[in-house]
Amino acid sequence: MAAAGKVIKCKAAVAWAAKQPFSIEDIEVAPPKAHEVRVKMVATGICRSDDHVLNGSMSFPNFPVILGHEGAGIVESIGPGVKNIKPGDKVITLFNPQCRECKNCLDPKSNVCIKSDIGKLTGLMLDNTSRFTCKGKQIHHFVHTSTFTEYTVLDEMAVAKIHNDAPLDKVCLIACGFSTGYGSALNTAKVEPGSTCAVFGLGGVGLSVIIGCKVAGAAKIIGVDTNGDKFAKAKEVGATECINPNDYKEPIHKVLEKMTDGGLDYSFECIGNTRVMASALLSTKFACGTSVIVGVAPSTAELNLDPMVILTGRTLKGSLFGGWKSKDCVPKLVADFMENKFELDGLISHKLPLQKINEGFDLLHKGTSLRTVLYF
Repeated sequence: MAAAGKVIKCKAAVAWAAKQPFSIEDIEVAPPKAHEVRVKMVATGICRSDDHVLNGSMSFPNFPVILGHEGAGIVESIGPGVKNIKPGDKVITLFNPQCRECKNCLDPKSNVCIKSDIGKLTGLMLDNTSRFTCKGKQIHHFVHTSTFTEYTVLDEMAVAKIHNDAPLDKVCLIACGFSTGYGSALNTAKVEPGSTCAVFGLGGVGLSVIIGCKVAGAAKIIGVDTNGDKFAKAKEVGATECINPNDYKEPIHKVLEKMTDGGLDYSFECIGNTRVMASALLSTKFACGTSVIVGVAPSTAELNLDPMVILTGRTLKGSLFGGWKSKDCVPKLVADFMENKFELDGLISHKLPLQKINEGFDLLHKGTSLRTVLYF
């Protein structure tokens, strides 16, 4: 393409500091180096994890930064050594990359690449440099993706080539929210036909868990949220019933225990609240229940449990990106979507241009959005 090998000037939403709104800026995006890909973004979702960085609840030392990780776009140019990806390809960004070489990638039990920036949050490419500048200042990357910009540069391990007919404004959700929830039911919990499940938190990720539980054949899927306005959508995608903890005097785990004759087979926490995590675990069968942590808690949060809760037979698991090996599985998930094995339309409540990104985050804070998709 015409700009290959050259710096591209474009618009981006820059977070200059925590607890400040995004600023739409003119930035410079350097060309990709070896084993890197430059992508023209088409659509990106607003995820709670981005908000955790912006509001300061997730420790991130590298401002200014371009956030965003739930994205889809078209390859503009590639660096030397890139294999199986070419300009013009449709791709999904992978905040949880897959190098296919490290011991974690080669281990069938793991889906978290050692080269991932999750937990490290260096804010840089693999070579410890940035491809973004603004007003003469270096701008940091975010978990190998940075999708709140018209153009971004990613390491080859952090992009997945997908079906050329895929609608990017929908399948961008497969980059994070949908895959995380859907996979937590199918891969992490391994929900069984006829089982009982509860999903705590009915945002986009929680709804995706419900879809996964339904596909797995669960007999009872209970949605739990303090916002009753979310119940209709939850039932639409597969919840058999929904309850509001505020409607009961006793602890919600006791309510669920009675509703399921002794406790749930599976529960999922999709909020990032450690007290809810404890409740979700307690709501499962004391001898053999499984609870999965899906939500991201603040960096300073601590989970306090009576060891007897685990000793007597319950299992507590975590699920990052739904247990999927990203580069291998994302193209397959997109193919499943194209074959109508699941729907994504119902998970998208708002679509806004990048310039209205702060409005999108306001919708998230108010609890009035499931997923807001930004377009470019």
